[in-house]
Amino acid sequence: MTKSERQLRRWGFAAALLETLLSIKLLTYQIWFVYSYFVLKAPIGFFAMEEILFNRLPFALAAGIVVSVLILVLVELVFPHLATGAVIGLAAKSHLKQEVKGGLVLALYNFFPIVVIHELFVLSGISTVITIASLLLRYSPAGGTNIFFLSVLLFLFLFSVGFKFLASFSEEAVVIHKHGPFVAIGKSFKLIVSHLGQVVFLIILLFVIMLRVLINLVMLLVIPGIVIGIVMLLAQFLPALVSYFVGAAVGLVLTGVTSYFFAYITVFRQTVWTITYMELSAQRDLDIIDA
Repeated sequence: MTKSERQLRRWGFAAALLETLLSIKLLTYQIWFVYSYFVLKAPIGFFAMEEILFNRLPFALAAGIVVSVLILVLVELVFPHLATGAVIGLAAKSHLKQEVKGGLVLALYNFFPIVVIHELFVLSGISTVITIASLLLRYSPAGGTNIFFLSVLLFLFLFSVGFKFLASFSEEAVVIHKHGPFVAIGKSFKLIVSHLGQVVFLIILLFVIMLRVLINLVMLLVIPGIVIGIVMLLAQFLPALVSYFVGAAVGLVLTGVTSYFFAYITVFRQTVWTITYMELSAQRDLDIIDA
């Protein structure tokens, strides 16, 4: 299904591309902050990038860049929720041998319940935790207070990851059976606990997801490094603006190529989860005893 259904891959590619762009921005900024905090001993402010742009570029150009980036970040935050509903619905249709179409309707109709589910487990995201940790280091008092807050953040991260695993089928319950977000989470808990012995392959699936996260992290570190290296090399004999433009173009191309391969893994993971939910939901509930 991942290889044959173009509609699935299109939604998966768009989601992977926007998620990669957002992660690159967040990670690059946090690396800059870590360097300034631990090496320079002078941590940068939250709006350091904007200050640099307005100090070095004409006001209109700097304002245009900032507004464009904010709009792009908004799209990057919203679109993955839409893509999740579309991929689940299209995968379910493909599994049932129905015509694979209607991705936009599926995305819009299931958007708000999926947003609620995602936001309940927002602390399970590595990028989110890193961003919150940097804010704590930047603005909380130094010393034991930092350690306390970071310890609490780590506990909430681990708790959220475990809770999210038990709610792994909640998005499918929303899209396929039209449950509300909290009913869907409850159904997911029941399915996973009831069929724990039959979902051993979920461990393998989680391993695949861990590999994706590892590869994603490596690429997120490599792409900014390549871009910075190209800019520094070209700056030796080309104007700075031309160097920045070429570096940005190369970075976008690398991000697009990387996202193309991430799309296959994203669609594969979501499709396996969707088919598993449909098969387990068709079985008799273990708490039903009557004839």
